Amino acid sequence: MNRKELQPDSSPQAAFGARLRGVRERHGWTQDTLAERMGYSSVHISAVETGRKPPTLPFSRSADKALGLEGAADTFEREFREIKHGSLLEGFPEYVGLEGRAVEIRLYNVGIIPGLLQTPEYARVLADSAVRRGAITPEQADERVAFLAGRQAALVRPRPPMMFVTMDESCIRRQVGGSSVMDAQLARLVDFADLPNTLLQVAPYEMGERRTFDLPVNILTLPDRSLICYAESQAQGNLDRESTSVVPVLTAYHQLQAEALSQAASVAMIKQVRKGAP
Repeated sequence: MNRKELQPDSSPQAAFGARLRGVRERHGWTQDTLAERMGYSSVHISAVETGRKPPTLPFSRSADKALGLEGAADTFEREFREIKHGSLLEGFPEYVGLEGRAVEIRLYNVGIIPGLLQTPEYARVLADSAVRRGAITPEQADERVAFLAGRQAALVRPRPPMMFVTMDESCIRRQVGGSSVMDAQLARLVDFADLPNTLLQVAPYEMGERRTFDLPVNILTLPDRSLICYAESQAQGNLDRESTSVVPVLTAYHQLQAEALSQAASVAMIKQVRKGAP
């Protein structure tokens, strides 16, 4: 019987497969035995163990049940979710689930256009850039772009949320992907501002120290009027549900809006940037 040597360090998927084989063998089970207990074929088990087939959520849960790992800290389900959202910051997948239910969404961004307003081409340039830097894999880049498309699609519903978007002037002046990509992206912002459920504002450079945030901030109002705040740095994200800490963030957001350009002035600035005007 040929036994393929595994290379768990080659990818998260390979590490999942190698661990599955190790746990199975510690039970003294063959692939046929595990397959029968999980309700899968032995060919499927072999393909996951050798990294030829990616694990799925149902597969991971079935493995946990068969191998007695349900409720443990190191379940295969948890490992699967880490693979699936490996390119996303901690707390962000949970935030996105809440975002799809929100009745109000408030966003602030620095440097890049907020994800919910990005064109597919703009998003792809950012993802591909992360691949070239070695920050994520090509597969994770594809997942990131698809994930963003899913977020945007979730907001297209009969009663869409009210969206307040304030972005630093750097978002519209930073060139991403060349002139054609930026032109289409800026046109997307103008169209967004024209929707009945949106408010778009630019926080100009001249605000200086009056800018209330230095990092991206997302604030959600849920149907029950509870507030959720998600803020992130380059390396980590934080989801906060406590009103004692979220309300001050909302206050700071209102202060930011008061100092930012009006929507009309913001759209005028975006149109100037499209024309190449200073």
